[in-house]
Amino acid sequence: MNLKRRQFLFLSSLSAIGAGFLGWTFRQNHQSADITDSTTAIAATSAKKGLLLRFVSVADTGTGAKGQYAVAKAMNAYHKQNPYDLVVLAGDNIYNDGEIEKINAVFERPYQALLRQGVKFQACLGNHDIRTANGDPQVKYAGFNMNGKRYYTFRRRSVQFFALDTNSNADWKNQLPWLEKELSLSKAPWKVVFGHHPIYSSGHYGVNQTFIKTLTPLFQKYGAQLYINGHDHSYERTRAINGTTYLVTGAGAGTRPVGRSEWTEHSAEKLSFAAYEVYPDRIEVSAIATDNRVFDKGIIQLKSA
Repeated sequence: MNLKRRQFLFLSSLSAIGAGFLGWTFRQNHQSADITDSTTAIAATSAKKGLLLRFVSVADTGTGAKGQYAVAKAMNAYHKQNPYDLVVLAGDNIYNDGEIEKINAVFERPYQALLRQGVKFQACLGNHDIRTANGDPQVKYAGFNMNGKRYYTFRRRSVQFFALDTNSNADWKNQLPWLEKELSLSKAPWKVVFGHHPIYSSGHYGVNQTFIKTLTPLFQKYGAQLYINGHDHSYERTRAINGTTYLVTGAGAGTRPVGRSEWTEHSAEKLSFAAYEVYPDRIEVSAIATDNRVFDKGIIQLKSA
């Protein structure tokens, strides 16, 4: 082999190594970045024209049993085709009693493929989670990204999320004024609230009249377009009720029967999660079962506060 040929091969190999290193550095930086302002984009969202953000939601997951693994597998399959880096985890994260020593079995192992790719889970507390130390170990657990707070807000591009503690022993005296203040200050065009307990549901727990009186007027006043919850182990999407769509995604590990109500657009007793694609004028919702098939699709329109 002549000198020029050896030099060419040597330089080519350096170039490939450099490109690989830069690519690794970008991925690491992308995964570790705190994505909070409206100028930061999810990787690959440009694949669909106008797509601003993609995220998924799931709840009532923390069993470590077959049902949870089946839904996690479907979440992985969806991620491969439609990259996302945010999961709204809407409570009952650890069954039966919120024991943090189970975290590997009921969270880290089932979702390890997503966690390794930098997918961030944003959790809230369910009724099972508060059975141990009132949920404090989960509030402090880094993987749930609650940062020591039982209720909190964060922003991803054009969407501001508001996580609530909807348990009966929650600090409602301070949480309700906090929610109203944060909603009123938000400049985000999209406002998504999530908590464990349903407000409108055709499942076992049904409608929560207290929340209809205390929470829904705030949603209507400040233009919250979506409320996500678990607790009922089913899937249900309502029509817009005074401008807000209510979505139950509590079939993350097991299911219970669910009916229909006058405001129900779709309900199903299926192990599943929900995926959301956010555009400037709409959110497209897809309900995805463990066979990777979409069994419900809906559109949430942007509305003014």
